Amino acid sequence: MTPRLPLAGLIAGAWLALAGPALAAPSLPGGIIRDLEGLERRLQAGDLDTVRGRALAQAERLAGGNAADRWARALYLQLAAAAEGRRGDAAAAAGHLAEARAIEGVERAQADRWLRQEAGLRLRAGQAERARTLLADWFRRHRGEPEDHWLMARLLAAETDWEGAARWVRRALEAGGEPDETEASLAAAVLQRAGEVASALAVLERRLEGAEGDPEAWRRATALAQRLGDAGRAAAIWEAGWRRGALAGRDDLRQRIRLHLAGGTPARAAELLAAALEEGTLADDLANRRLLARAWQAARDRERALAAWERLAERSDAGEDWLQLGQLAHGWGMWALAERALSRALALGEPEAEAWLASLPGQEGRGVAGDAGSAEGNQSSSSVHTGA
Repeated sequence: MTPRLPLAGLIAGAWLALAGPALAAPSLPGGIIRDLEGLERRLQAGDLDTVRGRALAQAERLAGGNAADRWARALYLQLAAAAEGRRGDAAAAAGHLAEARAIEGVERAQADRWLRQEAGLRLRAGQAERARTLLADWFRRHRGEPEDHWLMARLLAAETDWEGAARWVRRALEAGGEPDETEASLAAAVLQRAGEVASALAVLERRLEGAEGDPEAWRRATALAQRLGDAGRAAAIWEAGWRRGALAGRDDLRQRIRLHLAGGTPARAAELLAAALEEGTLADDLANRRLLARAWQAARDRERALAAWERLAERSDAGEDWLQLGQLAHGWGMWALAERALSRALALGEPEAEAWLASLPGQEGRGVAGDAGSAEGNQSSSSVHTGA
């Protein structure tokens, strides 16, 4: 299962608080400075409609003025963007920033800060293509931090450019630092879609250390290991998740057993299933009894495998189960049990059993009917029940 791509929380501080005095800019009149500071206080207090309305009105009034007016206009537009961002209108906020950074005289460094913020807002507004174009322009002049790389990966993923997104995911991972849950999910989804399944699994496995409360993380990692064809790794991941308490319940126990059976540890699968049947954790039905028999057979535990198949066959009285028991007993040299099981299978309409009966030692020249009668007579003495 491919994880959903996380597209929320794309820019920290979406309200874009007013920049401090570190910005080099023309000197502003005292009245403008006091007005800007007052609006910033209102912004922090949550008076968003007042800030938005006043800031836009001032920006309109200052249009076409001198250098100081233009700079003040840009700052009012930033405040309007901050108010719109807090109100949840990312598109309007992005539009105000675009207008601010286009004002003549705004320094490149500040314009680029607004451009980077605008890119995040554009994506929040559903304008992924526009956001990607903006961020690509920004990256021509900046190396960026890991958070910028993650954003670019999200933007490309939103356009289903999986190979491009994977390049930015790798850059983010190489930049250092442990990805958070959202970033790890994005990385796994992107790398998996780009065909880099092993890398996707490595990312998810790195997140499992602190994922005791997230069963889906363990399920995703297991599914990726299965997709890689590494059944043993899938079983080991699931087992670790079970032991840490992230996976629990009957369905997860069944999957634990199946994964051990597929992952090269069938004896462990059989032990778990036998205990679950004994304790009543799993239903003592034919399906689980058949799975138990197959597990002991895969583990090549002859005594337990034959006992499990015999118990199942007697309970189901199905020709295919008797045939399976007879073939297994035949292969392991348990001739009396093989004869009894194969005779019963033949009686229940399994024609394949006749050839197996004929191949038993000492059967040359004997009729099948005679064999079947002999087998019925020896039924009690050939049983290998061990209580499995």
